[in-house]
Amino acid sequence: MSEKTTAAETAAPHRYTAALAADIEARWQDFWEKHGTYEAPNPGEGELGGDPEQAAKPKKFVMDMFPYPSGAGLHVGHPLGYIATDAFARFHRMTGHNVLHTLGFDAFGLPAEQYAVQTGTHPRASTEANMIQMKAQLRRLGLGHDQRRSFATIDPEYYRWTQWIFLQIFNSWYDTEADRARPIDELVKQFESGERETPNGTAPWSELDERGKADLLGEYRLAYASDAPVNWSPGLGTVLANEEVTADGRSERGNFPVFKAKLRQWNMRITAYADRLLTDLDALDWPEAIKLQQRNWIGRSEGARVRFPLGDEAVEVFTTRQDTLFGATYMVLAPEHPLVDSILPDAWPEGTHEVWTGGHATPAEAVSAYRAQAAAKSDVERQAEAKDKTGVFTGAYALNPVSEERVPVFIADYVLMGYGTGAIMAVPAHDSRDFAFARAFELPMRCVVEPSDERGQDPSTWDDAFVSYEARIVNSSDHNVSLDGLNVTDAKERVTRWLEERGIGEGTVNFRLRDWLFSRQRYWGEPFPIVYDEDGIAHSLPESMLPLELPEVEDYSPRTFDPDDADTEPETPLSRNEEWVHVTLDLGDGRGPRRFRRETNTMPNWAGSCWYELRYLDPHNSERLVDPEVERYWMGPREGQPTGGVDLYVGGAEHAVLHLLYARFWSKVLFDLGHISSAEPFHKLYNQGMIQAYVYRDARGIAVPAAEVEERDGAYFYQGEQVSRLLGKMGKSLKNAVTPDEIAAEYGADTLRLYEMAMGPLDVSRPWDTRAVVGQYRLLQRLWRNVIDEASGEVTVVDAEPDEDTLRALHKAIDGVQQDMEAMRFNTAIAKITELNNHVTKVREVPRSVAERMVLLIAPLAPHIAEELWRRLGHDSSVVYADFPAADPAYVVDETVTCVVQIKGKVKARLEVSPSISDADLEAQALAEPAVVAALGGAGIRKVIVRAPKLVNVVPA
Repeated sequence: MSEKTTAAETAAPHRYTAALAADIEARWQDFWEKHGTYEAPNPGEGELGGDPEQAAKPKKFVMDMFPYPSGAGLHVGHPLGYIATDAFARFHRMTGHNVLHTLGFDAFGLPAEQYAVQTGTHPRASTEANMIQMKAQLRRLGLGHDQRRSFATIDPEYYRWTQWIFLQIFNSWYDTEADRARPIDELVKQFESGERETPNGTAPWSELDERGKADLLGEYRLAYASDAPVNWSPGLGTVLANEEVTADGRSERGNFPVFKAKLRQWNMRITAYADRLLTDLDALDWPEAIKLQQRNWIGRSEGARVRFPLGDEAVEVFTTRQDTLFGATYMVLAPEHPLVDSILPDAWPEGTHEVWTGGHATPAEAVSAYRAQAAAKSDVERQAEAKDKTGVFTGAYALNPVSEERVPVFIADYVLMGYGTGAIMAVPAHDSRDFAFARAFELPMRCVVEPSDERGQDPSTWDDAFVSYEARIVNSSDHNVSLDGLNVTDAKERVTRWLEERGIGEGTVNFRLRDWLFSRQRYWGEPFPIVYDEDGIAHSLPESMLPLELPEVEDYSPRTFDPDDADTEPETPLSRNEEWVHVTLDLGDGRGPRRFRRETNTMPNWAGSCWYELRYLDPHNSERLVDPEVERYWMGPREGQPTGGVDLYVGGAEHAVLHLLYARFWSKVLFDLGHISSAEPFHKLYNQGMIQAYVYRDARGIAVPAAEVEERDGAYFYQGEQVSRLLGKMGKSLKNAVTPDEIAAEYGADTLRLYEMAMGPLDVSRPWDTRAVVGQYRLLQRLWRNVIDEASGEVTVVDAEPDEDTLRALHKAIDGVQQDMEAMRFNTAIAKITELNNHVTKVREVPRSVAERMVLLIAPLAPHIAEELWRRLGHDSSVVYADFPAADPAYVVDETVTCVVQIKGKVKARLEVSPSISDADLEAQALAEPAVVAALGGAGIRKVIVRAPKLVNVVPA
């Protein structure tokens, strides 16, 4: 401590300093915790019921996206959204709302497991230690959370209900006629009574054995196990959902290669809800960019299914351009298509083009080699626009159903088994990918959509395909059907009707969305409440056996492999606990105790975050998922929120098609089954930006400690060596992290809160600058001095009426801050508070009425200092529930405003006029102004443009 600082502190012992801020903040945090200040009562008499007067207020449910308790702790970028929701929640408490705001922990997942593998520490031990650290850091920020409602997804009493929800989904099916999920028992009754016939190719229900019935029901269940192509990451030792694979075909976590493999895995039939997931987006108050991402991911398209005869089989394709059927000159199947093996001839047909064979002696050899090549690519890679198209002829020909011409059947990796039917009809003249493939393999092309440019109708002369939805159909007529001369829409209708009349196709809707892969070969996740009998039939555990707790294992590691070795299969950690896996159980089905094998996969880390908003409502309910009255109160539909949901949900945009889509699906299933009244989990979504920081790297490209970098003449140096600087993420590995503890220690938590909110619009990323924090520190010091004498510590406000200027400054600030807080424009709210504070600093004696309202204005943003000043101003009750000040309209509007009068765009006069002046009166006053009369010099007036009350523009004749 310098002599100067010591002298200043001696002269002003009650100055607002970091030390005083620390004392104030710790005291009020203890007070809030002791008195349950932020406890929001539920309606009714339940455990969390409380003050009925408080519960009778309008409700506001404010949520942050679930944090993961990282071992690295928080840096200053992490609390950005938490501070914003806290300020928003505090503002609404002050405007007469019952506000539910709390925070739990999404504690299952890969990082804790990887740490356990590296250190031998049990994932629960490291995760709980991380939560303790994170809770302390968050508490220091003064976040107003209802601590009674906090939990972690790893708590058995929490994941008991995650398992229960899984069983609801497993024991449900989607009734397309009713357009909702229904219990699987109702489907069984329909089969038993004959009300519903079993599908074609399946024996009647009464003739099916137990295995057959289980397999049939598996075709309907919303949660089902199947042998299907999956994304297998040998380096991680687990399979991944499509959404967890990057555009480069690598794992989102760890950046390992991902391959296609066929494994038996659990899936969620999210595709059953594709239409509703699309339609209900319209009712949500979400950023349009997020809605667009979900719409694109779901990918609804209308078209037709068409069956192409192929020997004794038929290849079914889905196309959105059935109007171009006459232009289909070849077909392509996905390499994994189940028909491929059955259509392969022993030898190449006579006259097979050499380029079609890939240089292989037989179709079987060619297909086998190509499949191995395709398996090394992810779906994303396969869909990417590749310069060189690859594929191989199967040796088989199909029949075009309209032209009756033979078309060769290829396999190629740009066709996916998971989209449509896994087969396409290729119309190379009118599809760019098909065009490139046809050129590479010297396949014929036929123009069936008349080009609108000068290229003519011979595709062999074209540089690319001609794609149009408005042109005329040509070259599409024979004895079967004629489409010539029709526009695209009419041609689609005619050919679809023709296909349906002959039973070889039908109009349909298809979706890009795939079912959600729900299995992980990990340890640290929720166990499935599923057991298998000796015949391999899956059975759900009865509710009385929940939770099925995660057992201890000696080795937490899934078996991992060479990241590039695609010929490997998962081995799960749970499978090594023999006593847990093989058990004798009585499932209460009347069959007594039997031997079962438990499911040894675990649920993905998304499971616990699919429904946590519901548990916040009723966190200790051991009898049901959530009390219906409580759920309706906090989340039920109401005016402006037709599908219900959380009032405000703040988090990163990176979860657009992961967490958000999954949570919407779970909510809709629970809604259909009558467990909740809200069909959507989150009504309003807000994506906060990111706090960035400069990353400094040496000549080797290695990050160096940002705090030790020196700037000299516009260049940057670390230990004498020049380094590069680039704005990027903040993080421990980049050596540029600044912790909230550091800033709180130097300036106080309220200063940190204000700085993060003042940096810029909340939804925009912004760079961190520690040197700029002092600006908000000074704001609080000035506020403190406006109320407290730094020498004596006494309150200095006076019981006097404010002057006219101060009243106008005060009420303008109140009006502006109220609007800004409601709209989450925290940066501009702080600017208005700063402007008012600076005005009051110049007032000789601060009126109590002004000081108190200034404290109330800043209370949502800087709660500790506000609570302290509110108490020192003589109030016994907490500022948390004080009424937010109301603006007097008479003082919000200026008595006069300045109107600019222009002639030919140049300012000739300025008038002081009433803000409510009419256009006619303003025009008359402007034209009578001597300076304007002189400037016109007797010239006529062609036009006068009036924008009352601030502008008159005169255009001379």
